[in-house]
Amino acid sequence: MEILSCDAGSCCYIVNIRRKVVKKSPSLHQLKLPRETRFFSVPIKSDSKCLQYSHPHHYSFRKLNNSQPSRTVVVLKRDEHINSRVSGETYSSFVLDGEEGVNNVTGRGKSVSMVLIPSLPDESNGDYVAPISSSSSEWKPKLTVHYEKSGSENVDSPPLLFLPGFGVGSFHYEKQLKDLGRDFRAWAIDFLGQGMSLPCEDPTFGSNGGDKLESDRQDIIWGFGDETETWAEELVYSVDLWRDQVSYFIEEVIKEPVYLVGNSLGGFVAIYFAACYPQLVKGVTLLNATPFWGFFPNPVRYPRLSRLFPWAGTFPLPSIVRKLTEILWQKISNPRSIEQILDQVYVDHATKVDKVFSRIIETTQHPAAAASFASILFAPQGQLSFNEALSRCRMNNLPICLLYGKEDPWVKPIWGLQVKRQVPEAPYYEISPAGHCPHDEVPEVVNFLLRGWIQYLESQGSIALPLLDTPQSVRYDFAWDLEFIREGSRKSTRVKFLMPSFSIWNRLISRFKSGFENCGTDSQ
Repeated sequence: MEILSCDAGSCCYIVNIRRKVVKKSPSLHQLKLPRETRFFSVPIKSDSKCLQYSHPHHYSFRKLNNSQPSRTVVVLKRDEHINSRVSGETYSSFVLDGEEGVNNVTGRGKSVSMVLIPSLPDESNGDYVAPISSSSSEWKPKLTVHYEKSGSENVDSPPLLFLPGFGVGSFHYEKQLKDLGRDFRAWAIDFLGQGMSLPCEDPTFGSNGGDKLESDRQDIIWGFGDETETWAEELVYSVDLWRDQVSYFIEEVIKEPVYLVGNSLGGFVAIYFAACYPQLVKGVTLLNATPFWGFFPNPVRYPRLSRLFPWAGTFPLPSIVRKLTEILWQKISNPRSIEQILDQVYVDHATKVDKVFSRIIETTQHPAAAASFASILFAPQGQLSFNEALSRCRMNNLPICLLYGKEDPWVKPIWGLQVKRQVPEAPYYEISPAGHCPHDEVPEVVNFLLRGWIQYLESQGSIALPLLDTPQSVRYDFAWDLEFIREGSRKSTRVKFLMPSFSIWNRLISRFKSGFENCGTDSQ
C-alpha cells in the first residue's frame, strides 16, 4: 500500500504507510510512480484541489476554489477490486466515485462504503495535542463559572462552546478540546450547581450548624439551613439560570457568536439558548439532546398553575425535601450506582471511563452537591419547550446539526427522528454502535463530523457536508462504515445519513405552528 499526499503547495510527495517520504517532486506531472503501481479512477474532492488518477502516467489536476490548502490523504491498494479508503487529514469532505469495483459513496446509491477517518491525536506518538487550561469567572457574588479551554492561539478560527449533560462537566469534553482545539478555539463550561461550578459558600444558615467553627463543618450539607443568605435569595438551578449563564459567558469571556455543541441536558440548554439569543449563535449541534427538562410549571408562563407547588428549587430546602434528598442522595452518589449508570449509557464497555467516574465522585463529595441536586430536581421548566425552541431557531434560519448515538437507552432514536422531522433541513447522522454520550464513546467520529459541518457553514456551502461530495448531491439516505485506529487496533463505526429536506411547505407549517403556540402562551 502507498499513500499519496497532495498539498496546495508547490510540492507533491509519495510517502509510505509510516509517513516517510519516498518520492518528492515540485509538481504533480513530474512525480514518478513505480511502474508496478496501478491506479483506477478515483477523484478526490477536498478544500482546494481535485486530483484524479486514471493511469500511472496520466494525471489531471483541477482547482475548485481558493480556500485553505488541502492535506487529503488517499490510500490506494493495488488490488482494483478492493474498496478504496480515504483519510481526510484536514477532515474535509471527499468522494469516491465507483469504477472497476470501487463502491460508491456519493449518495446516488444505497450501498455501505468503508471510509478511513483520522484517529485522535496521540501525544505519546509525537502527535500534537492541543493543551487544555482550566479557569473560572465570577458571574454573580458567590457564583463562579468553571470552564476549560484550548486553541487560544487559533485567533482567526471560529469559536466552539461545549455544554455538558446532567451530572458531569467540562471534563466530559476532554477528547474534543485536545483534538478540535488544534483547529478551533474551544471552550467547555460547568453548569452552575454541577461540576466545579458549585457555590463556594453555604447558601443557607441556621440550625444546620451556623454557629459551628469552619473546622467543624466538614460533615455539614450546605443548603440545609433554616434561612437563606442574601446572595442566594433567588437562586434556583434551572434551565433559565443556565441560559443566562451561557449568555454571560459568551458575551464576557468569548466575546463573539459561537458554535454551540450540547450533549443530553447540554443539548436542551443549547437549543433553548439559541432560541432566546440567536444573535450569539452561529450554529447548534445536538448530541443526543434530551427533549424535555423539568417537572414543574414555569411561573412566568403559568403563574396560576405554579402557585399550586409550594417549593420550586429555592433555598433553603423545606424539611420534607431535606429528608427525601438525603435518602435519594445516598443512593445516587454511591460509587456502585454511578458505575451502573456509566455501564448503561456507554454501549462499548471497552471505553475508558475512569476519569469520568473519578470526576463525578469528586463532585458528589462537595458539601453543596446534595442540595444543588435537589434544586435541579425541583426547578421549574423553562419558558420555552424543546419543540418551541426548535421552531424559533428554524424561523431564525439558525443552522442545526444532529448527531445521535443509535443505542442510547435514554434518548432513543425516535427522539432524534422527531427533531429531524421538525427541522427537516438539518443534517442527521446516526452513529452505531454508540450510546448516550457519542462524543466520549466514539470521539473520532463526532470530531470528524463536527469539523466537516463547521467547514460547510464557514464556507457558506461551497464545501460539502461531511461525507458528501457536493451540498445538493444527496438523493437517498445512505450509510458508511467509518474506520479509525485506536490504541493500535482498527475500529469501525457505522454512520447513517438522513437526507436533508428544504421543503417550503414544511417551513410554512412550522411558522404557523410556532405562531399558534405563541398566541396560546400570550393568552395564559
